[in-house]
Amino acid sequence: MHHEPIISTVRAADGSRVTIEYHDKLESTVELAKKYAAEGYSDRYAIVTPLQSSSKITGTRLKDGEFERGIFISCLLRPSMFASQAGLLGHISAVSLLTALESHTTKHLGLGWISDIYCDGERIGGCSTLGKLDNFSTYEYLIVSFGVRLNGDNFPPRLTDMIKKVFDEDVPSLEMLIAKEIINRFFLAYSGLRNPGKYMDIYSRRFILREKTAKYITADKKSRCKILDVDKDSGALIIELSGKPHEVKSQRAVIMPKKVKINTK
Repeated sequence: MHHEPIISTVRAADGSRVTIEYHDKLESTVELAKKYAAEGYSDRYAIVTPLQSSSKITGTRLKDGEFERGIFISCLLRPSMFASQAGLLGHISAVSLLTALESHTTKHLGLGWISDIYCDGERIGGCSTLGKLDNFSTYEYLIVSFGVRLNGDNFPPRLTDMIKKVFDEDVPSLEMLIAKEIINRFFLAYSGLRNPGKYMDIYSRRFILREKTAKYITADKKSRCKILDVDKDSGALIIELSGKPHEVKSQRAVIMPKKVKINTK
């Protein structure tokens, strides 16, 4: 049975007020956020669902009519910044997502590029950003989305999760507990976007793709390359191609591995 959305307002970790609209299922939080953006919804409006039929972030193959269980969030923002100032938004969003998730699992979590989340070496989700610029190169709106597929193996509920008060009493679930933590951590990081150094330090420490193999795309050709690092200042990916270091700025230029071997020592 599909219920009407539940709307509440919470105070995020940075002190701002965030409106949260919870749905028991949705086709896509991103598409709904885009609709709300066009309709003039205000800044810091978050859409949350535990069941979604769009799997662009997680990469899961779903049949028509299937829904994936997880945590899916899209945050509508009305930022007063130039597009150039949002260059590391994907990176700090990924750090927010990872640090929120790791308090709910004993599994090994790591970051890919730009904002993929790996659990025990398998990609399980990540973040995406999209925006619309006005005539002055500032944003009319930004939408930052988070998506992670959940299952009992990756995120077993703990006793503390079972007894801890979650959001509002009308939505008591582990998914909503984690969703609130993601929102809290994201807005705290978002408030410090102009000084992202500490988040990029965390990003660098948790980046697990060093020395891994990816595919670099040029025209119609795909070449194997080795991932070297991520530049902490620009956020660019540094790869080794034909024996030489090469900087990659476009996510579309590389195909990242879905699974990697990890060293937990």
